[in-house]
Amino acid sequence: MSAGGADLPTSGRIEGGAHRLPLRVYYEDTDAAGIVYYANWLRFLERGRTEMLRLLGQEHSALREARGVAWVVRRCAVDYLKPARLDDTIEVVTTCGELRGASLEMIQEARRGDEALVRAELLVACMGPSGRPVRLPPELRNALSDVTARRDSPRSRHIQV
Repeated sequence: MSAGGADLPTSGRIEGGAHRLPLRVYYEDTDAAGIVYYANWLRFLERGRTEMLRLLGQEHSALREARGVAWVVRRCAVDYLKPARLDDTIEVVTTCGELRGASLEMIQEARRGDEALVRAELLVACMGPSGRPVRLPPELRNALSDVTARRDSPRSRHIQV
């Protein structure tokens, strides 16, 4: 390990009302054509959401252990715009749209520099131990305010980050 913890994993950063997670494309992420396999984008997006929660002090494991809350994807719409290739550095940008009682909209984009590669809109629900929806815990709702898109529209559908 180098001095200053440079070899430690990163949780990214919150900047401009969005969470930003830098990632590198590895050989295992690519298909026979040498581009990122479409399903691997879902893994990259999951990392973005997970590291956002970690940075906000709301880790998945802590939510489950302390409150019995699991965060589950209810719906996901993905637009694949441009390919990424081996050794590319990308950034997953995550914001929240509308916060509801037991669910929230997540808006994510994977970028290479200023280029949008993938855009996704998700509906994420909070589930209790019984598998039934539960309200977003107040501390989670408060933490998410740092990454919640401020829009005039009551719906965040098709918000671009």
